[in-house]
Amino acid sequence: MSMSEKIRIALLKRKMSITELAHMLETSQSNLSNKLKRDNFSEKELTQIADILNCDFKGIFVMRDTGEEI
Repeated sequence: MSMSEKIRIALLKRKMSITELAHMLETSQSNLSNKLKRDNFSEKELTQIADILNCDFKGIFVMRDTGEEI
């Protein structure tokens, strides 16, 4: 499973849109969408995304409240 797929799953579980995530990352929705299409994220970006989604990033997302790994 790609990182982009994992991010999309975490977004669904958190009931958050790509637009909302982009806003919180201080980037445009189109820029984030392009990164998701290319599956092109730095570790720093993945750490930021995980923090916004209330997850721990370890190469995988771990839901802090349930322990579920994505």
